[in-house]
Amino acid sequence: MTLYSVVEVPLSSPCRGVRRMRLFVLTISALTSGVSLASAQSPYAGEELRSLKSLSPKEVESLRAGRGMGFAKLAELNHYPGPKHVLELADKLDLTPSQRARTESLFEEMRHNAVALGKKLLEAELELDEEFQQETIMADALKNALLGIGKIRAQLRYVHLEAHLRQRSLLTAEQIARYDELRGYRGAAHDHNGHSKSHK
Repeated sequence: MTLYSVVEVPLSSPCRGVRRMRLFVLTISALTSGVSLASAQSPYAGEELRSLKSLSPKEVESLRAGRGMGFAKLAELNHYPGPKHVLELADKLDLTPSQRARTESLFEEMRHNAVALGKKLLEAELELDEEFQQETIMADALKNALLGIGKIRAQLRYVHLEAHLRQRSLLTAEQIARYDELRGYRGAAHDHNGHSKSHK
């Protein structure tokens, strides 16, 4: 790898009436071999020691716990609150006892289904990882494995997004706007159509 530095050298003598100009001389300096080797190091260095290389420890933990992992971001950022955060903000949203109970039930159902699918996804990823480790993977098997993993991921995303859809129906328009405000989203005054003024 090469570093380029610019050295400014003024010319003292004019050229045919042209004003004094500045010449930029490009000087090239080579990096030491040690730095060069370090710069070529892969950003994945160290990850080869993982038991499951395609996922980070944090991602594995989140899948096992049924966490969102951004699967429901599409809903969250379009005024569809999530049950977990609704419960966290229950007092500030002035949830009724019925709203709180129904949200708790929704959250537990979502978490239960997400944990089950997360386990399936981890098993599928581990099987694919082992095939690569053993150097036995073939194109057809790879295609089938990836299609299977993609299907599980889609199901997992559906679980989280569908929970946001159901949560929205449990809240008033005012509560949704307040939720957006408390979560720090701009445009919190968005008109939430189709919501009644009160939910018992």
